[in-house]
Amino acid sequence: MVIETFRSGPGAVGERFRRSGRMMSDDVKYHASWVDADGKRCFQIMEVPSEAPLREWMANWSDLVDFELIPVMTSSQFWSSFESGKAQ
Repeated sequence: MVIETFRSGPGAVGERFRRSGRMMSDDVKYHASWVDADGKRCFQIMEVPSEAPLREWMANWSDLVDFELIPVMTSSQFWSSFESGKAQ
């Protein structure tokens, strides 16, 4: 999960998105996103083979956005790994 905090609100981010799109490599698979009611943060689910392509994408937006990365998995993946002793 990627949490984006828009430094100056959504205006500049929205303008760049309309002009340039997501600006991510084919290695980054975008699943879905949600924006908070204030338009200050965006929560995105993305899938990547490694963190490197995600970091490249973040560099395209780092002048407008602060990022927090949270590795997540589906509940079924978690519980399967938990039951097999791989997760704690």
